Amino acid sequence: MCDARDVSASGSYAWAARAGSPTRRWRDELVGVIEAVHAEVKPRYGRPRMHAELNARGHPRSRGTAAELMKAHGPRAKAPRRFVRTTGSNHGRPVAGNVLGRDVTAVRPNEEWAMGITYVPPREGWRSLAVVEDLFSRMVVGGSMAATMASRRVVDARAMGLTPRRPAAGLLAHSGRGRPYAREHDQRALAAEGIAGSTSEAGPCGDNAPVESFFGRMKREIAGEVFEAKDQARAAIFESLEVFCNRVRRHSSLGFVSPAEFERAYHQTHR
Repeated sequence: MCDARDVSASGSYAWAARAGSPTRRWRDELVGVIEAVHAEVKPRYGRPRMHAELNARGHPRSRGTAAELMKAHGPRAKAPRRFVRTTGSNHGRPVAGNVLGRDVTAVRPNEEWAMGITYVPPREGWRSLAVVEDLFSRMVVGGSMAATMASRRVVDARAMGLTPRRPAAGLLAHSGRGRPYAREHDQRALAAEGIAGSTSEAGPCGDNAPVESFFGRMKREIAGEVFEAKDQARAAIFESLEVFCNRVRRHSSLGFVSPAEFERAYHQTHR
């Protein structure tokens, strides 16, 4: 090897024993941090969130550096996979008007909630998952999972958020036009809860974008996981909702802080 490189044996040994350059040392250290974060978040972070996490952990580097090291050393977010279509809007049932529109910038907690329902695929049979998200902080405030896509699921998910958060009068709950949100059961529950309803227009995909975006991220993160039983799927999904999505995930629309941290900062300044 020395002959091929035209170097002396003593020079080669000296090079091998020499400490790495400062640049090499901090790059190696950063790769170690990236791999640790990647293991902690179960391949859920792509380059923008990894960059935010590195900065939060005291390793301020450019987004390009984080992207370069992730590309060179392997850690990457899970790729998306296709899922079946869930609810249909061609049911002829009465629905509320689109009060929310596309203004998803609530200025305080419990002012506007967005609701949605989708499927997750354990081997024992597809399960429906209904969630409720606070548009102020993107906090998932309620969730319900069962075998059927009935209005009971959406009412249970909303009720899960009502007790701990105790929203004041005037809360607006926005949903898609799917059958579970157009049934009399849900309409009666909204009236009893004193919540104003809002429903997306037919066609435009951006009317309930926050919840659809949430479902897209969640499904990317569980892509490739095989849930042998419905209880296993339930535990994994609710760990994702309650722990990771609310307390850990850095949300791009919140300046790359978690929903829990965003709400904590709000309450500290509005005591």
